[in-house]
Amino acid sequence: MPVPAAIEDYGFIGDLQTGALIGRDGSVDWLCLPRFDSPACFAALLGDENAGRWRIAPVDAATASSRRYRGETLVLETTWETPDGTVQVVDAMPPRGDAADLVRVVRGVSGRVRMRSDLRLRFDYGHVDPWLTAHERSVTGVAGPDAVQLSADVPLRIRDGDVSAEVEVSAGESCAFVLTYHPSHLPAPRPADPDRALHDTEDFWARWVEQADYDGRWRDAVVRSLIVLKALTYAPTGGIAAAATTSLPENLGGVRNWDYRYCWLRDAAFTLQALVSTGFVDEARAWRDWLLRAVAGDPADLQIMYGLDGTRRLGEYELPWLAGYENSRPVRVGNAAAGQYQLDVWGEVLDCLHVARESGIAPMTEAWELQRALLDFLEGAWDQPDNGLWEVRGPRRHFVHSKVMAWAGVDRAVRAVEEHGLEGPVERWRALRDRIRADVLARGFDERRGTFTQFYGSEGLDAALLLIPRVGFLPWHDPRVVGTVEAVQRELSEDGFLLRYRPEADGRVDGLPGDEGVFLACTAWLADALHGIGRHEEAVEVFERLLDLRNDLGLLSEQYHTGLRRQLGNTPQAFSHFALVNAARRLSGAPTTTAETPRGGTSGPGEEQHP
Repeated sequence: MPVPAAIEDYGFIGDLQTGALIGRDGSVDWLCLPRFDSPACFAALLGDENAGRWRIAPVDAATASSRRYRGETLVLETTWETPDGTVQVVDAMPPRGDAADLVRVVRGVSGRVRMRSDLRLRFDYGHVDPWLTAHERSVTGVAGPDAVQLSADVPLRIRDGDVSAEVEVSAGESCAFVLTYHPSHLPAPRPADPDRALHDTEDFWARWVEQADYDGRWRDAVVRSLIVLKALTYAPTGGIAAAATTSLPENLGGVRNWDYRYCWLRDAAFTLQALVSTGFVDEARAWRDWLLRAVAGDPADLQIMYGLDGTRRLGEYELPWLAGYENSRPVRVGNAAAGQYQLDVWGEVLDCLHVARESGIAPMTEAWELQRALLDFLEGAWDQPDNGLWEVRGPRRHFVHSKVMAWAGVDRAVRAVEEHGLEGPVERWRALRDRIRADVLARGFDERRGTFTQFYGSEGLDAALLLIPRVGFLPWHDPRVVGTVEAVQRELSEDGFLLRYRPEADGRVDGLPGDEGVFLACTAWLADALHGIGRHEEAVEVFERLLDLRNDLGLLSEQYHTGLRRQLGNTPQAFSHFALVNAARRLSGAPTTTAETPRGGTSGPGEEQHP
């Protein structure tokens, strides 16, 4: 059976509630309905075509000649040039109305080309064959709670559980197919009108992009990344998915395969910073409201991640019937990291709410009450070891980045009182901020090597240390910052890109076997950090190397294998795209934010202040 394509060979479309991956061969190999985190009805991405897919392509052609998004939209246009002529398939998912629709329109460009549609619908990640029923110009597949209807301009045939059709198109002719989801206990909705759906989808994205206020050197890359970030937003609640997929491996053939179809508070906070800084304030307001609902309750029970609707229970389990992407097993659904203690998340949330306030979003009493409750928890928990930014499954440690973000969270509360007139025990918070800073400087910095370390007493480094000056903990020109940037670049670089850490360091800090690729967001952080310490030309070189890793549609997954020259990990990855946006802004001369101005500048014990 055919195997899935390389990760970079997939395009992405979505309707702000779910998304589909479409290969260069015209096959939809991944689609979860009705939401990002629902079971997939096309899961060939994690096995083969028996797990479900939908391919539309010329009968005698394998891969397309070219593809592109139509302008600054999420409408995908794939072109085949064949001996008989040229044909296009236009794919779109219109922003969700009453139902989820996947629209595929075949259009003749020249000559006369014979096209074939092959749909193999398999619910529950390829585990359940639906009951297929033929109607006039449509077929309905039902299994348990789910139903999908395929409508077409041509007759559809059912054979051995598959639905197929053939059509010949000449220049100027077209043929449309529409796949529509609905709960099986409800009547089937009216399928989207294909021409109107394409028009409305293009119009939606064009109007949304008009809000972007970035017009710098890398506008095309930034706008494409912003579109991806918006497309990963779950519109009904304002939650933001970290990626559209599960179990795409960080190490081909290995076990580092995770489900990223949920809302990490950290990722969502970074995403909102990227969107707000480029003019998209409505998304920040929606996320703030989602956050207040999701984390309501005891701040000690704050989770690092939630379902897109705020669901707390995200139990991890495996799908043994799927072989995994290129035999990378296990295939996982859910994520056990939801139960981890990651101290930095409290700081990320407090920082994000600070950014929202600075952006002019109207304050809410509930938002400030939440922040005060989070501060109460931080005050008693900041000195405890945690699992860290990278969700290590080894022992908890005193991760330096986690402590710095705890400091940042307290700092933002102090600023809320000082700069916005909100009420709180500011003297106590100032003292707490100073204690955390002194602890980090005394225990997290290696004087001999001239660098901060991954955790207290560690021999290893961590790319997240590059964020220390970005959150205002120390100024860029501080020798400890410069030494850390240089050490991270020297010790974590792989062929000009950056690992997040060395898995083998400190007795395998993450508790997992195997290695992984370079982490794309960390390479953006390196470019940003080099710029911050005054090495602008080198920063631009690093950043443009990162841009070269995007696929032909401008998409990035989580990681990259420099030897195989292939993308790795779940895709499209919000972490990679928001890091790209933020680095591009700063390298283009975006003004320094208040968050980057060092505060709480008391020295630690025996510590001199650097100018």
